Amino acid sequence: NNGMLLRDIGWLTSGYKFTDNCYYAIAYGRKVDNTQITDVDIHNFSKILNPKKKVLLPDRYADCAMAHMASVDKVKKMREQVEDLAVVCYINSTAELKAVSDVCVTSSNAVEIVKKLSNKNIFFIPDGNLGTYVASKVPEKNIICNDGYCPIHRKINADLVNETKRAHPNALFLVHPECSEEVTNLADFVGSTSEIIKFATNSEAKEFIIGTENGVMYKLKQKNPDKLFLPAIPRQYCDDMKKVTLTKVKDSLVNERYVVEVDEELSIKAMKPLEKMLELAK
Repeated sequence: NNGMLLRDIGWLTSGYKFTDNCYYAIAYGRKVDNTQITDVDIHNFSKILNPKKKVLLPDRYADCAMAHMASVDKVKKMREQVEDLAVVCYINSTAELKAVSDVCVTSSNAVEIVKKLSNKNIFFIPDGNLGTYVASKVPEKNIICNDGYCPIHRKINADLVNETKRAHPNALFLVHPECSEEVTNLADFVGSTSEIIKFATNSEAKEFIIGTENGVMYKLKQKNPDKLFLPAIPRQYCDDMKKVTLTKVKDSLVNERYVVEVDEELSIKAMKPLEKMLELAK
């Protein structure tokens, strides 16, 4: 998996660094000295963090479908209809959605941050599954979930998971909270990508069924060569992620393509919920 391989390289001789954790990407990204950055994830993310620097995209068609599954108009209507409302925006979202939100969250800090908000009512965008998971952990809040979803995690359904579990009765089922509630209810552990890696590494178990995009398998197998990792369903791949290859990253850097542009005013507005996340996550 090229995405995980890039992140595993760490410091490169050319001076570039990669990370698989959005929180640390924000904290680190704002301190980058390079005048040029290649972004292998959400199109606008690095540009929001570094509005004065040139940000490149290795493949202009690599995108996150879920990032677009909410609208600014819907957010505005919710604010008009619901009092004492905080709009909580998953990091996998467009700059436009971030700009009208109160705080951003990652899959690993969403529960913690929602608990810290003073608002009683929460509108969670764009991922409804993650919002549902957060609601189960923060029952004291009234969490209204948007109907967006990750296409890959949506494919992971209870029937297919149970079939895999029957074939491997000794395996623990580790799942990402972007999966549906019926799937997370079957899990032995629910957590972000980094939390899944940590749990599997620290566990004494030797077999695991993994309910998230297969890119995580690279790191799991690297850190645990004596353990068996199985996908929850066949072809658990994100086609958009796989559009980004090492060759495209190299070509992007050498030829300075494709340049990401975000309106400066929009970038300033989108940065505010990211800064709020850093403040609350301390």
